[in-house]
Amino acid sequence: MKGFFYRLKKLKAFRGLTDQEFAWVLYDVGNSAFTMLSCSLIPIWFKALAIGTGAGQLTSDDATGVWALGVSLVTVLAALLGPVCGALADHKDRKRIFFRTSVFLGVGGCILNGFATGWMLFFVLFILVKIAYSCSLVFYDSMLNDVTEPGRMDEVSSYGYAWGYIGSCIPFILALVLYALGPDMLGILPDIVSRAGGFLLTAVWWLLVTLPLLKRYRQKNYTQPQERPIRAAFCKIGRTIKHIVLKDRKVFFFLLAFFLYIDGVGTIIDNCINIGTDLGLDTIGQVVVLLATQVVAWVFALIFARLSAKHSTIRLLSVCIIGYFCVCLYAFTLQTMVQFGIMAFGVGMFQGSIQSLSRSYFSKIIPAENSGEYFGLYDIFCKGASFLGSAVIAWVKFAGGTINIAVGLMAVFFLAGLILLRVADRAQQNNGAAE
Repeated sequence: MKGFFYRLKKLKAFRGLTDQEFAWVLYDVGNSAFTMLSCSLIPIWFKALAIGTGAGQLTSDDATGVWALGVSLVTVLAALLGPVCGALADHKDRKRIFFRTSVFLGVGGCILNGFATGWMLFFVLFILVKIAYSCSLVFYDSMLNDVTEPGRMDEVSSYGYAWGYIGSCIPFILALVLYALGPDMLGILPDIVSRAGGFLLTAVWWLLVTLPLLKRYRQKNYTQPQERPIRAAFCKIGRTIKHIVLKDRKVFFFLLAFFLYIDGVGTIIDNCINIGTDLGLDTIGQVVVLLATQVVAWVFALIFARLSAKHSTIRLLSVCIIGYFCVCLYAFTLQTMVQFGIMAFGVGMFQGSIQSLSRSYFSKIIPAENSGEYFGLYDIFCKGASFLGSAVIAWVKFAGGTINIAVGLMAVFFLAGLILLRVADRAQQNNGAAE
């Protein structure tokens, strides 16, 4: 395995990366496999288990609403855990320990998730895995300050998302083959085997490509540990929030902008299959379109990585937000698979870039030694936005509205986010940590 990663780094696409940057990029390749599965096949498997006429079973609309509410619950729990774990991980040599723990919990839970036979157990396990996955991203994102220099953050962050998109296709294609074979094919492939195989392939891939980062990562920026660390972490978070609100207007307005525009991004990612399902589109066709979207996202993330060397991060972020705004307006017209594919192409153009550029821009305007804590707060705004968007989806569906209306409403958040991003760009920077 070591030899494989060594040969992989010799490819032209990775020659410009240091060993730590390359290892960091690989984790995006690993966790993106779970992201892809949770956005595509997992909602399908959940609905297959949940929808029915028996006791405890759900209607199709209720299953969509329950799924959206479950995603909201995950985001709230992960958001509450993020800042505390991030603050604790900022202590010397702690970040790798917290990161390793969250990855192992996520991988182990992912394997178990495939063997659940009832929709409630399946749902609970998915929530636990999603929480562990979300916590791992807090530590992972905050590592960017340790593995590269400020001038390379946009490029390295974009590489992470780009190769994450294309790399996640490998285990996903295998999982899709198992799914496409169908339940009870020739009596040798029951549904649970297809489902368990998909989760197992994803978990193994997730773990294997994480190994280089677990081995090579070294925490360069850190704070000194204190007595009663959990209480100290809460106190420190309170001081930091006060400092951001009262003194660091650039960080404050950026977080507000990020909260609003990432709302639409997270909502569309988490509910993409629900959109097609509620429109009555072919399931396999939807998944194939989403797979093609990964390739589109890979290409455009690399394009934006190159553009970041010539254009400001704010300008590129504005382009991505406007692109998503147009995608949401287009969602009002969705009816056919072709239209779904056009929308998916539009999402792929800006999906990786808006996330990677937001991550790198935030890394530049915060104190490096407190990156774990600050990214914990960043995660609150990110997950809080997903909570709000998923809640809107659930509210519209329970009220009898269409998925087109629910997705179209996200355009308001992109517009407001763009305005606040411009305000943040003009605000004074003060990236000193709170006393």
